[in-house]
Amino acid sequence: MVHRLGVLISGRGSNLQAIIDAVTDKRLAAEIAVVISNVAEAGGLARAASAGIESIVMPQHQWPDRDAFDGALAAALQRRRVDLVCLAGFMRLLGPAFLEAFPERVLNIHPSLLPAFPGLDAQQQAFDYGVKVTGATVHFVSAELDGGPIVMQAAVPVAADDTSDALSARILAAEHRLYPQAIKRVLDGQGRLDGRRFLFPI
Repeated sequence: MVHRLGVLISGRGSNLQAIIDAVTDKRLAAEIAVVISNVAEAGGLARAASAGIESIVMPQHQWPDRDAFDGALAAALQRRRVDLVCLAGFMRLLGPAFLEAFPERVLNIHPSLLPAFPGLDAQQQAFDYGVKVTGATVHFVSAELDGGPIVMQAAVPVAADDTSDALSARILAAEHRLYPQAIKRVLDGQGRLDGRRFLFPI
């Protein structure tokens, strides 16, 4: 069975490209059914076009409120029979109207070892705090910002001579490796949620 992914973006789409590459290289038994951006100028739209993937631009201001936007977004994905929704730099919160349409089927990648440093500028937060290790986290999306159950994490050491930009670049490289692996684990259906814990067979 080939699973169908919907990828939501707002920016350059480098994690989208990592997913495209994993599908192309057959490391991920899936197809990307659609890429949806809430920003018309998002660079990831060109990546989708280059890969021959359908893309849609859905600026939030075209709907009267957040619930209406979330409902339209969910409907667009459902029409394309999407099995799993992957947020790849999608810079807005999804509300109950969306999450109820895809229960335990929405993933996000965040540039820190959650629960540390949720929200924006997580790389800079980690750098400023002076941690010795940070990283990336793939998690299920919940109503709480960056608060859903964790699927996988990757650690990135912070060097003594690091800069924020250098650290951010290494975290991004870790994201590109981690996200396709986490998607595969979820699609394989071997993991299960036990409260907040996402467990895999040993």
